[in-house]
Amino acid sequence: MERKIIKIDEQKCIGCGLCAAACHEGAIGMVDGKAKLLRDDYCDGLGDCLPACPVDAISFEVREALPYDEAAVKEAQAAKKAKMAEVDISSKLVNWPVQIKLAPITTPIFNRANLLIAADCTAFAYGNFHNEFMNGRVTLIGCPKLDGVNYTDKLSQILAANEISSVTVLRMEVPCCGGLQFTVEQALAASGKRIPYQVITITTDGEIK
Repeated sequence: MERKIIKIDEQKCIGCGLCAAACHEGAIGMVDGKAKLLRDDYCDGLGDCLPACPVDAISFEVREALPYDEAAVKEAQAAKKAKMAEVDISSKLVNWPVQIKLAPITTPIFNRANLLIAADCTAFAYGNFHNEFMNGRVTLIGCPKLDGVNYTDKLSQILAANEISSVTVLRMEVPCCGGLQFTVEQALAASGKRIPYQVITITTDGEIK
């Protein structure tokens, strides 16, 4: 059948993986450092991945494609959850310290790092925090409301002084966590760099919103 589906320009793709993370259906994966549409029937054609791409490498096209298979997607999601139940309890921490206010401005661990800036509550709210978010990332945590510190200058210095590959902000759905997101966005702007960036929100029930 002919329908609307996403198209990924591999020449533009920088391999940040943000589109794959934004695709809840699992239609996009990383192959040889590039984003790739793995299954037509997993793509619903709604394009949640488009705004996640920092280089506009994803667009829509109308072409012959398998119809969207919602049942298959749900089955795959259930299988993923079952696999996650086989808990890996090993720590994925690669850096120390993790508190933003204690972190150095420059360190070799920041070189080409995928940076996770997490509200400290997220580690307690989300059970698979280490495996799903810390794995493959350098972690910094903080809470502007409780710490009483404006992290903008510190984070902008870290972003400006190091070759950061991507930034992921992990926040809770509560309003006070908006301060962390705003701080990081201000720091990104102040750094003068265009760094791939995404925000992931955790509910108070411990789910990804």
